[in-house]
Amino acid sequence: MASFPARAQAQRLLEEAYGCNPGPWADHSRIAAMCAEKIAGAAGMDGDKAYVLGLLHDIGRKFGVKHLGHVYDGYHYMIDLGYEEAARICLTHSFVFPTLECYVGNRDISSEQQEELSGLLKMTPYDDYDRLIQLCDCLAGSTGVMDIEERMADVKRRYGFYPEDKWNANLALKDYFQEKTGKELYSLIANLKV
Repeated sequence: MASFPARAQAQRLLEEAYGCNPGPWADHSRIAAMCAEKIAGAAGMDGDKAYVLGLLHDIGRKFGVKHLGHVYDGYHYMIDLGYEEAARICLTHSFVFPTLECYVGNRDISSEQQEELSGLLKMTPYDDYDRLIQLCDCLAGSTGVMDIEERMADVKRRYGFYPEDKWNANLALKDYFQEKTGKELYSLIANLKV
C-alpha cells in the first residue's frame, strides 16, 4: 500500500483544507504539484507521486494561519491518515538542511513541539522526492511559476532575512535537477498556471 494518497484523494484533501483556511497557499500548492510532476517525469521519477506530494506539502495550513505550525500540523495530520510519505514531505519541505535553524518564519509552536520536529528532522534521511518538493516550493507562486531567486527575495522581504547558505542550497537543488533531467528547468515548467 502506498504511503501517500491517490491523486483524486489528495485533491479532495486540499479542497477540504482550503475550505477550512482559504488563501493563496492552495494555488501555490497546485503550482508546486504541477512543477513536481513535470520535473519528476523528466528525471525518471514517479510523476504522479511527485504531484501528490507537492499538492500536500502545505496541507497543515488547513488548521489556520501558521508558520512553523503548518509543518507540525501537516506532519501529524498525514500520519493520522496513514500517509507516512506525505507526512515526511510536510516535515522536510521547509528544511533544505535537516535543522530548525534554517527555518524562515515565526516559530509559532511550543518548545516541546519544536524539539519533536528537530528530532524527526535528524532521523529523516532525505531522498529525491524531499529535494524535489523543496525545490518546487521555491519555484511556485500562487499564480504560476516564479524565478527561484525572485521567490526567495520575496520571502526575504516578508520576513526580513533569508540565510545565505539556504539560498545557495536552493540554487544547488535547481542545478541538481537540471542535471538529472538534462534540461533547463524553466523550459520544462514554463506556463504552468492554476
